[in-house]
Amino acid sequence: MSTPVDDPLARERSHLSSSRSALRAMREDVEALDITDVTANWVNAEVLARQIEERIKALADLSDTPLFFGRLDYLHAPGAERAEGAGGERFYIGRRHVHDHDGDPMVIDWRAPVSQPFYRASKNDPMDVALRRRFGYTRGDITAYEDEHLSDPAEAARTSKLLQQEIERPRVGPMRDIVATIQPEQDEIVRSGLSGTVCVQGGPGTGKTAVGLHRVAYLLYAHRDRLARTGTLVIGPNRSFLHYIEQVLPALGELTVQQATVDDLVAHVEIKGTDDATAAVVKGDARLAEVLRRALYAHVTMPAEPVVVVRGSRRWRIPAYELEELVRELLDRDIRYGAAREALPQRIAHAVLVQMERSGEAPDDRVQDAVARNSAVKAAVKAVWPAVDPAKLVLRMLSDAEFLAVHAEGILDEDEQKAILWAKPARSVKSAKWSAADAVLIDEATDLIQRTHSLGHVVLDEAQDLSPMQYRAVGRRCTTGSATVLGDLAQGTTPWATRSWQEALAHLGKQDALVEELTAGFRVPTDVITYASRLLPHIAPGLTPVMSIRENPGHFEVRPVAGPKDVVEACRELLRQEGSTGLIAADTRVPELAEALTEAGIPYLGPGEETTQDTRLTLVPAPLAKGLEYDYVVLDEPRAVVDGEPDERTGLRRLYVTLTRAVSGLIVTHAAGLPPQLASTTLR
Repeated sequence: MSTPVDDPLARERSHLSSSRSALRAMREDVEALDITDVTANWVNAEVLARQIEERIKALADLSDTPLFFGRLDYLHAPGAERAEGAGGERFYIGRRHVHDHDGDPMVIDWRAPVSQPFYRASKNDPMDVALRRRFGYTRGDITAYEDEHLSDPAEAARTSKLLQQEIERPRVGPMRDIVATIQPEQDEIVRSGLSGTVCVQGGPGTGKTAVGLHRVAYLLYAHRDRLARTGTLVIGPNRSFLHYIEQVLPALGELTVQQATVDDLVAHVEIKGTDDATAAVVKGDARLAEVLRRALYAHVTMPAEPVVVVRGSRRWRIPAYELEELVRELLDRDIRYGAAREALPQRIAHAVLVQMERSGEAPDDRVQDAVARNSAVKAAVKAVWPAVDPAKLVLRMLSDAEFLAVHAEGILDEDEQKAILWAKPARSVKSAKWSAADAVLIDEATDLIQRTHSLGHVVLDEAQDLSPMQYRAVGRRCTTGSATVLGDLAQGTTPWATRSWQEALAHLGKQDALVEELTAGFRVPTDVITYASRLLPHIAPGLTPVMSIRENPGHFEVRPVAGPKDVVEACRELLRQEGSTGLIAADTRVPELAEALTEAGIPYLGPGEETTQDTRLTLVPAPLAKGLEYDYVVLDEPRAVVDGEPDERTGLRRLYVTLTRAVSGLIVTHAAGLPPQLASTTLR
């Protein structure tokens, strides 16, 4: 049955149906591939089968996810510089490429060059676009469209209603992509090149996390072969956060990106203990890297005896002074401890071969390898350059006051040394109650001994909470690659929180990174972000406050309450609205609120658990709220959130985080007085 000519919505629905059929055909073509006769051996067959399996997954049609979200109609024939071609043509912009049986595109990947004007074109710079169309969807079906005639001077610029609706759409479940709503300033970051590192400073709701994830997707599109060899990694602050974002990249067809926390990266030992704030700050200080380096290389001693190698009836003697020259040469080269130790026996063997050649023999490489394995050479290397276990090195440093004092001299003062020394030294690596900061020290020592593998690209989210030593640990994973660093200095909630991005990037080893600032707020309503920004002069006076671009001011209320029952009632009120609700409270308040919710018969989840239509309330301890978002939030007892941290500035930063988790509405409940900083009505 033909589509009526005068029914644009019906035509677009028809194109969507045809595109879904084409995508299904693409998937069926891959599923039908027979690789029996094209693989040389079982290894190649396994690799090819895995690649086909990943391709099939990438071609999945997610019924509730729009296959395309926009359309571009171009004005003119393409110039030579337009690699994709576009002259007078129409392109549908979507999450992945779809073509028909003839290979003609039905949907263009949002990352393709021809799609860029969808995000960048404006009245001032139409980029040869005559019309930009946005589509509105309900559960995967097109229900509306909206046109912008960019090249028509008679049409005034206006705010896209569909764009606003998409930004404000209620959220149930994990984080979703923002591919349909990427703004020009975000798109510039997303499409920045692979070779450079980008640091994005962004306040709450500016989309920095989404920008980082979409940049990964873009880089995988533009540099797939290279990144397939070198790998990509997304690092988040905790497991709850990673669970929340884990569906974004698969929704864009990217299935190969690994996710981890910093603790995962440095998991050389089991974490059984914790540090107080003072010890953690010292252990996280970059000066510890030099202390560890000194402690490690102190194991190297200059030879006092010659090496005598016996081969047959001949004895070859390398004097101590010549051995010392070899050792000093390796030290001067500043290569990894382990690599130098592996090179030393070959250096000694070469010195022996030089003597053999002078005596008229003609030894080859096999002779040199045999000499390097000689028991006398092995014994000399063991004595001069012994093997060192990184965990044992850190164990000794934290247990032996004299050992620490020798190697920390001029670096750590006496109080700092006392702060990191264990009160009760552990007997072994296995019995030690290692802390998270200790594991980072072990990772540093491990890298001093053997170089850490470098990836092609690393995304580091919520970076403001990392210590200098943690930055070094992440930097080791991208020494030959690039990084996307995402964070907000105002949301630093650790005693060692980042003071400036320049300092952080130096520890990361990316001093030349480009620092971008996002200040347009797409998520947090105006009234909410204005209230939270009262804290900025006290926690990050140099930052620009986020300016919400939301037309809907959102619901906001500060409500005095008598007790937990009133807090539960606030939750019940918000649950009458569509979307998710988060009840955020200080750690000490969580058990009492959990009991009150149970008594009231309101089901709830913990952070990281996926909300459903039946269970839309999540009870969130304040320390785990960072990076999460809910349509509505009840924030319980701000004073308790502040008091739950080791110092006031950290507490106020934690409060700033919890105040900015709401997308549509926030109720602040309090029985005690509010922190005085919230009484401020002006921003300096």
